[in-house]
Amino acid sequence: MKLLAVDTSTEACSAALYIDGDVNQCYELAPREHSRLVLGMVDDLLREADINAKQLDALAFGRGPGSFMGVRIAAGIVQGISFAHSIPVVPVSTLAAISSIAIDKTGVNKALAVIDARMKEVYWGVYTYDESSNLVMQGEEHVTAPELVVVPESGQWVSAGSGWAAYAEVFKDKVDDRFINTLDDCFPSAEAIARIAVNNFNKGVAVSAAEAVPVYLRDNVAKKSQAKV
Repeated sequence: MKLLAVDTSTEACSAALYIDGDVNQCYELAPREHSRLVLGMVDDLLREADINAKQLDALAFGRGPGSFMGVRIAAGIVQGISFAHSIPVVPVSTLAAISSIAIDKTGVNKALAVIDARMKEVYWGVYTYDESSNLVMQGEEHVTAPELVVVPESGQWVSAGSGWAAYAEVFKDKVDDRFINTLDDCFPSAEAIARIAVNNFNKGVAVSAAEAVPVYLRDNVAKKSQAKV
């Protein structure tokens, strides 16, 4: 299995190449430099692995929510490769990627991911691992004022994402002993997206290049499904 993943949805810019369980990643925190960096990352990964794009089995990208321009950059890259070589694409939620990273880092299997959406709003979603270690979205992804983020009532959780730092004063009364840790510097990565995408691809979750579109939430174009995260 060979899968290339890219993510440019937040301040972090990354690309990752998954080959039969091993992942090599290029990652850099570089706001407003994604379009300059990401294609070079892709080229470097393919060259180091001594493969070309047409040998890939699938592509994946951080489909949002996140920066409008950033999500479009990643979507455009995978659409171009997919169109050129008829390769299926697996869109992956950036909130799911953040949750996966936070859960793996802390060992807590429930996450509340919150991204600063600017304009006094946040993107947020709740994710857990099921008994088969599949990441599952609970309910829907949202874009709301930070005051409207709903903290789960029970269980032990990890909070993650840039929204927690951006609105620390708002969230201070929401964070109690239900939260084992807060990772407010946790950004989505292409490596996390690649691993989620491989799992989803093996379940038959993939789309054509034309269907590999961003999810902005503000434009009410989010596809809300617990089966696709």
